[in-house]
Amino acid sequence: MNNLVEEVYLRHKSFWSKENVWLWLTGIFLLFTALFVQRLAYLYIDNYITGVPVGDLLLDNLPTVNLDFLIIQGALVATSFTLIFLLLHPNYLPFTTKTLALFIFIRSFFISLTNLGVNLHQITLNTDSAGFGIYEFLYYGKNDFFFSGHVGASFLLALIFWNKKSWRNLFLIACVIFAVSMILAHMHYSIDIFAAPFIVFSIYVIAKTLFKKDFALIL
Repeated sequence: MNNLVEEVYLRHKSFWSKENVWLWLTGIFLLFTALFVQRLAYLYIDNYITGVPVGDLLLDNLPTVNLDFLIIQGALVATSFTLIFLLLHPNYLPFTTKTLALFIFIRSFFISLTNLGVNLHQITLNTDSAGFGIYEFLYYGKNDFFFSGHVGASFLLALIFWNKKSWRNLFLIACVIFAVSMILAHMHYSIDIFAAPFIVFSIYVIAKTLFKKDFALIL
């Protein structure tokens, strides 16, 4: 335990140079800006869009299962693990915050384009169980279908943490759990789930090009 504390201390001591602080602060700024844009997108699709439900091969043939707990609490647990990882590995802070910001910007644009209706058998999430409105602020738009944020974010974090095998596997498992949960709860159309990894991989490649200095810190 003492060795871990000392190792983490040394990581932080070597990381917090003026240049790295600036990289991290710009990442935080982009992330909060992206969250603001996402909130506007949620307000738009939830209050001004009335889409029509469409057919779906999987949703039309699978029963609805209430997986409220996995969807809500799972997202909050995944967020907590992300924060723990970044606390242990501060060199990942700039690239992670900026890449997540890019992910949120692109997804906010996507969910505003095509107006699908809520599936007739979709469960209703009890977001009060998340407390303080955290889940609704970060993750929940009632009509935010294409593409899945739960699946996309967990897969993106797996890509970012790829060199850390245990953490990579943790987020890949989370990605699968979210994918299955969203389909069974009829929270997303199947295309929202299966397209997410492909879109996210493209976002990751773009982020490596845009944020070269930040990416170099995690190599």
